[in-house]
Amino acid sequence: MTAINNKGTYQWDHILVDKNIEAKTATITLDRPEKMNTLSFIARSHLNQIFTELNNDEDVRVIVIKGAGEKAFSSGGNIAEFMEQHPSVLSELHVNVAAPERSPKPVIAQLQGYTFGVGLEIAMACDFRVASETTQLALPEINLGMIPGSGGSQRIAKIAGVGRAKDMIMRGRRIPAHEAHQWGLLTTVTSQENLEVEVNKLVKDLVRLSPMTLKVLKKVINSSQDAPLSVGMEIEGFAYGMLRSTEDFNEGVQSFGNKVKPSFKGI
Repeated sequence: MTAINNKGTYQWDHILVDKNIEAKTATITLDRPEKMNTLSFIARSHLNQIFTELNNDEDVRVIVIKGAGEKAFSSGGNIAEFMEQHPSVLSELHVNVAAPERSPKPVIAQLQGYTFGVGLEIAMACDFRVASETTQLALPEINLGMIPGSGGSQRIAKIAGVGRAKDMIMRGRRIPAHEAHQWGLLTTVTSQENLEVEVNKLVKDLVRLSPMTLKVLKKVINSSQDAPLSVGMEIEGFAYGMLRSTEDFNEGVQSFGNKVKPSFKGI
């Protein structure tokens, strides 16, 4: 599958990448709607490569990942491929799927319809999940005699709690959008017709902010998840002091005093 942007042509496995320089965004589309946007093993590595490129692209401040069509974000992986892979390969799948979490930029998952298996694991690695009312979340691997292998059980448990994670994953339950929102798994739930509007509103909110500050804040929050509160406070305090020396902070203070909108440069 070919994806074209202003820097050239790339060959990805059923993934499109489009940049909007004016909006300062990049959109990654899982583009296999006839197969509910299932992901091959090679597509997972391509996703990691795409994020690596976008992370270093100064024209991009926010990344959106979505599925083609309205039936699915992604219904999961290509099940037949699992039997072809060595166990050591399967044990490392979580590395590529965690690419959105490692990105220094805000990443939004735009969800609709089936969001299953690795599709849900990718979404859970994003910073925000904006979903239509049609969205269903599931980690159905238990029905194959398997467990989630790319962070699904861990991220669900951390966000929704161990009890809900067991209820969902050990039973192979499909969680509808509104229940998932109550659990804290989704940021926003809206109608299918209003989905892109909600995503664009969130993009605009993020683009107007300092990319440097967002990068540091994301790092602080992610790095302190497994740390005691005292360690998290130290990490936050260190970052707070470091940001004092940035031009963006100076711009924010000056703009606040002058009652004008700041123009952040990311430095």
